[in-house]
Amino acid sequence: MNKVSFQGEYGAYSESAAKKFFQDQIDSVPCNSFEDTLRETEENNSDYSILPVENSIEGSVGQSIDAITKTDLQSIGEIYMKIEHCLIGTGKLEDIDTVYSHPQALGQCSKFIQNKKLKTVPTYDTAGSVKIIREMKMNNLASIASKDAGILYDMPIIKQGIENNSNNYTRFLIFSKENTTPSSYDKTSLIFSVKHEPGALYKILKEFNDNNINLTKIESRPNKNTNWEYNFFVDVLGHFSDEKINLVLKKISTNTIFLKIIGSYPISDLD
Repeated sequence: MNKVSFQGEYGAYSESAAKKFFQDQIDSVPCNSFEDTLRETEENNSDYSILPVENSIEGSVGQSIDAITKTDLQSIGEIYMKIEHCLIGTGKLEDIDTVYSHPQALGQCSKFIQNKKLKTVPTYDTAGSVKIIREMKMNNLASIASKDAGILYDMPIIKQGIENNSNNYTRFLIFSKENTTPSSYDKTSLIFSVKHEPGALYKILKEFNDNNINLTKIESRPNKNTNWEYNFFVDVLGHFSDEKINLVLKKISTNTIFLKIIGSYPISDLD
């Protein structure tokens, strides 16, 4: 059985996504941070790591992207998880004045929170917020997490489906020490930063365009090491071993300060 590390407590969405990807055949390894999650695999304490990289409502998970930038692991797969948030606690809906959860979940439920005029307390994890509420034993406090987390920790579900948008998906990447071989329909993820000079980003994007390589995502992220410089998180169609993509990566490396291939993997369906 595959050992899979994830950030958070048992019952976290990351664990659910891992079970979905590996068809429930996993031995879960909960971790405190995204860096710890990857380190478990780097040090052979887990076979795979899973990290959330973007949400259809809130966008990229910045802390996760930062952790990925520093690892030597390769992404070997992706999975989309439909996120259905529940209000969980021991009180009734009218009793609740404060809600605990991960900042991403709080953002994804902002309309419900604002309508109910609830105070928010950010936590390290959605499932972890359920544990916190259970231990505090106060009817005015609740958490936002999955129905599975409520069941796992034997906490009542006060209200289901409190997310802003029912079309709420999070994309996760799975990491390993091994690379993948090409399949019939692959995606390659990479991160790069450009030289601080006019036209630097244009030159890179032009190489992809001139070689008819489709970019399905491009997003900037501030470089933590240098003020006013940015890393670009990019997805392109194809496997990095493809001759055309390999050639373009070699060409653009001359116009980048930093270039990292996160990995190539079969494209997952949104289901």
